[in-house]
Amino acid sequence: MPSSPVPRLRADVSGLPRYTPGRVAPSDLVDKLSSNENPFAPLPSVIAALHGELERVNRYPDAANGALVTRLSGRLGVPPEHVVPGAGSLGVTADLLCAAVGEGDEVLFAWRSFEAYPRLVWAAGATPVQIPLRDERHDLDAMADALTERTRLVVVCNPNNPTGTAVRRGELERFLDRVPGDVPVVLDEAYREFVDDRDVPDGIALQRDRPNVVVLRTFSKAYGLARLRVGYAVAHPPVADALRACAVPFGVNGLAQAAALASLDAEPELLHRVETLVAERARVTRGLRAAGWSVPDSQANFVWLRLGTRTAAFADACLAAGVMVRPFGEEGVRITVGTPEQNDRLLKIAGDLRA
Repeated sequence: MPSSPVPRLRADVSGLPRYTPGRVAPSDLVDKLSSNENPFAPLPSVIAALHGELERVNRYPDAANGALVTRLSGRLGVPPEHVVPGAGSLGVTADLLCAAVGEGDEVLFAWRSFEAYPRLVWAAGATPVQIPLRDERHDLDAMADALTERTRLVVVCNPNNPTGTAVRRGELERFLDRVPGDVPVVLDEAYREFVDDRDVPDGIALQRDRPNVVVLRTFSKAYGLARLRVGYAVAHPPVADALRACAVPFGVNGLAQAAALASLDAEPELLHRVETLVAERARVTRGLRAAGWSVPDSQANFVWLRLGTRTAAFADACLAAGVMVRPFGEEGVRITVGTPEQNDRLLKIAGDLRA
């Protein structure tokens, strides 16, 4: 019997880098501090909005995300046509790559940064150009020097995942001045709500008079809607129009839209939770440093330990003691800020490992 033909796919798919999500906690007894999730459950008003939407799951959601666009437009002070929701900031990134790059093009970003970037760039048929961090921060001078005629997109993750470090206003403005106006610059601000350094710029303000700047944000982190996958871009036309053209229809489901709107209604309560997490971030940083660990200043909801060859051993020891952190090869571990009780356990483990 002749063998069945193998389906014909892109030749380079087999070499496509895979996104490696955080491991699933083996039990409820393990504190999962590995995925940058918000440790607090949704507010009752958000849960009520989700229940109300359940009766309509047989109907398609608003493909234009009209209510959410209007609300975000008013909150951010930008025209509605500049706001493009999508399936998390990651989904919007994929749409933007679809619109902007192709074979032979280059996409420039720092490394290490969000590990999905190389995969998305490869999937779009372009070439990722990774510029090493310097002192755990974006080396914007080196990134500017790496710009070529093939550069079609630049990504600045601010604050950076997984190091938590942030680019400040002056250096970012100087960098943007060096990028050609026809090259889109994506400011990935997934952790913007956790920023308490006033010198870290608000990308929306920078974007207003720079047509090539695109700002990405998400409801996954500060708003605690990670499972629902809703984020958005703020971009000038024609970038916003291109994003809408490349987006998967109905990419933001009705549950996500309802929860995002309810979260904006409850923003004061939610941002109070953010303040709690920012305070805990400072406490965790102090505790780790007091135990002898080197921790860069973080502006996100996590901290970073560069451990080199000790990375796996540290992560395994934490897991054995009931706390899951996120290892990155032989580079380091990222530790999400959890509840005070979870953070207490993490600090105890880290102190014992350092002793």
